Formats: sequence, C-alpha cells, structure tokens
Amino acid sequence: MKTRRDFLWHSGGGLGGIALAALLGRDRLLAADGPARPRPDGGLHHAPKAKRVVQLFMAGGASHVDLFDYKPELVKRHGQPAEFGEHVEAFQNGLGPWLRPLWEFKPYGAAGRPLSEVVAPLGAVADELAFVHNLVGKTGVHSQGTLLQTTGFNRPGFPGMGCWVSYGLGSLNENLPTFVVLPDHRGLASNGTKNWDSAFLPAQHQGTTIYPGAKTPIEDLFPDERAKFVTPAGDKAGVDLITRLNRTHAATRPGDERLDARIRSYELAARMQLAAPEALDLSKEPAHVLKLYGLDHGKGSFDAEINPVEETDYFGRKCLVARRLLERGVRFVQIWSGNDNGFPRRNWDSHEDVKRDHGPLAYGMASGAAALIADLKRTGLLDDTIVLWTTEFGRMPSSQGGKGRDHNPYCFTNWLCGGGIKGGVTHGPSDEFGYKPADRKQPTEVYDIHATVLHLLGIDHTKLTVRHNGIDRRLTDVHGHVIRELLT
Repeated sequence: MKTRRDFLWHSGGGLGGIALAALLGRDRLLAADGPARPRPDGGLHHAPKAKRVVQLFMAGGASHVDLFDYKPELVKRHGQPAEFGEHVEAFQNGLGPWLRPLWEFKPYGAAGRPLSEVVAPLGAVADELAFVHNLVGKTGVHSQGTLLQTTGFNRPGFPGMGCWVSYGLGSLNENLPTFVVLPDHRGLASNGTKNWDSAFLPAQHQGTTIYPGAKTPIEDLFPDERAKFVTPAGDKAGVDLITRLNRTHAATRPGDERLDARIRSYELAARMQLAAPEALDLSKEPAHVLKLYGLDHGKGSFDAEINPVEETDYFGRKCLVARRLLERGVRFVQIWSGNDNGFPRRNWDSHEDVKRDHGPLAYGMASGAAALIADLKRTGLLDDTIVLWTTEFGRMPSSQGGKGRDHNPYCFTNWLCGGGIKGGVTHGPSDEFGYKPADRKQPTEVYDIHATVLHLLGIDHTKLTVRHNGIDRRLTDVHGHVIRELLT
C-alpha cells in the first residue's frame, strides 16, 4: 500500500513533489505527521496577539542594578562590607563592599519608571515597557547561561527560540528567511552559531546571519568579486544541474527532511538575491528616520568619558534593519550587543570597570532600542510585534576590584513590550540589594519568558513538541508558565 509520501514523490517527483507538498501543507490539506503545530494564518492553539518577535541580547551579563533595577539601599550602604547572610558562590574571587549604581536614576513616563541616565533614551518609551526584575538563571557560566536564554537548555544540541517560532508558525514571506540574526559586528558571543542553530529541527529553520553595514552583509549570497568567470548563463546552468541531481537523489529517498531543507535553502537563497539587498538598503529611508536611529552622524551629548556616537551607529543600524525586515515578513529577528573577545571589553562582562564597559554599549543599545520601539509604534507594527530584552545573567550588587561587578545568576532583569504586553508595569521585584528575588519561593525563570512569548504568538508552549531520541522536546523543556500579569 502506497503512503501519502509515496504518492507525492512518485506522482510529482523531486522538487515538483516538494512544491506540491508545500502548497498543500500551507493550505492545511495534508494529514498530520506528528504533534500539532500552529498555522501560519493565525495559530492552531488560540488566537494570537503577536506575529513577530525582536530579541535584543546583551552578551556578557548586563548589570540590572546599574541600568533598570534601582536600589536605594545600595546608595545608602555604598562602601560598607557586603553581607549576604549566606555563602555566595561567585564566579571569581574577591567580592568587595556594596557598590552603588554607577549612574544616577531618574523617573520616566506616567508611572515614574526609574531608569539609569546611561539608558535615558528609553525614557521616551518607558510607558511601553514591562519589566521582570526577579528572573533567575541556573549557572554563572557564560556559555551555559547564554544557551539557556537562547534555546531553553544550558547545554548544546537544542534549537534556538527563533528556530522554534519558525518551525511552529512558518514564514510570513516567500523571499526572506523566517529567522534572521544580526550579530555584533566585532564577533560572536559565547557558543557562536549554536545560539541560533536548528539542532534536531529541519535545517531551514536555523537563523540566517546578516551583518548590516558590512561590505558583505550576507556571506555567499553572490559570487565572489574575484570570480569574473561566473556568468549569468553559467550560474543558471549550475543551478539547473543541482536541480537535476536533487531530483534524482530525492526520488529514491522520500521523506528525507535533510534534503528537503537543503533544497528549500537553495531556493530561498535564489529569491534572496533580489529581496535581501533591497531590505538592507537604508539609502531611501527619510532623514528623520535616520536621525531617530542615530544614523545622522551627529555628536552625542552623553558623558564625555565615552563616545556614544560609534555604539549608537552600530546598534541603531541593526535596529533599523530589523524594522525593515519585520515589515517585509521576517518573523523573528535576534539582535546581539557585545562579542566574546577584545579589550577594553566590548561586551557586557564588566569584571574590571562597569562604567567604562557598560557606558558606550548601554547608551548605544538604549538609543537604538528606543528608536525601534518608537518606529514600530509609528508604523503600527508594535501592536503585533514583541520586543524582548535579555542577557544571560545580571551582576552582583557588591564590587569587584573596586569598579567592576561579578556574575549574578541569582537575579536579573528582562523587559518586554508590544504585541499583547501591558506597558508600564513591573512583575516580580528583586530584594533590597538586587541580589535575589524578593520572594525566593516564586522567582521567574527563562521558561516563563519563553512560554509567555509563545502564548502571545498563539502557541501553547506545552504542545509545540518534536519527538527526538525518544523524548517529546519543546522550547520550555518540562517547565514554564505564562506570566498573565504582563498581558493586556
């Protein structure tokens, strides 16, 4: 007895069969092959409030107590011996006295949200933001903490969050990837590409890396400029040959998802040759939009000890490209700030000097993120786009070496806005020092953040599963609950 797949492959064959299957699948005319997945047209589990996500990731461990989580007690006890009331297992030795916030805090928005002056640009959109101050991690190790935030597991081998969203909801466009990653231009963070790898999901769901502003934003999209011998006719002949080889190979291996993914990737790459350059071209953006994102190359007005212009340009450019990708149908965009190498540090791992290291990065991030949120609101996209700000862990309320702070996986901050998120609210306070959650029995975990984002996209996080090695795997492992207090 022939199976459905046999029929498709033997009647359509090769790429024709794949195309037919894709069309039938998009219209929900194929029988289910495993766990139920949401539909691209609205969500199988429940009605969605959001269609797309931007994840802003601060690599290295951003200091919540210096940016977002104001602690007057640290100001009061500055310089006094830090007494935690328990043994503290620090990442490095040498926990010093209590250290007050490195910048002053001021209230912003209707709710009087306290924000550090180094992230003052976010004050303009403070009423859109929902803060979670009692987030806890599982480790003070960068690689593991980063994987936990990006994949839901603190070890390699699991799909990134954007991969799950791509797998569950499919694409909103035909010509651009569903999941795009904009890394720090200086290099990759801990784990490198493992943070957006598709792992056991089909390969077409992995993140596509783009470097806005670089000479070659997307590697291998076009022939190398030295390859003068590549002509349009020769390129077409090569593609035709690959197509014939794929058809021959696929006809004898029905249901091989690896080949399906490779073929889809080649087809997408061909379409991207037209769509991607247009999406990345900022030259037609009006002057007021470039100014909003800090791309008018004016001089910054912040602390003379740092140069905010450079970092504002870097992060603002990625944020503007993100908006252009979102409005063209990219469903998940991940923007990274900070890399894993270099000194003075150009990441958020401020063991030696928080003010020196956080200053340029924080001001550039806040300028770009505020512009992105304001621009999404202006265009109406914020109504169904979630913006998630995160990092692998926070930093200790005590000093390290006088000016730095050690890792703090015991408590740190995330914030969200847009797409069904209630603005101007705070969920889960930290204790008086920002060391641990105020209620240590009910912290917020990354699984809860992930579950909430999936819920807003119309996905029940317990139902989006893939059978792998005998286990029904999901983004939230066996944990997580939706944070209802954050929802509109």
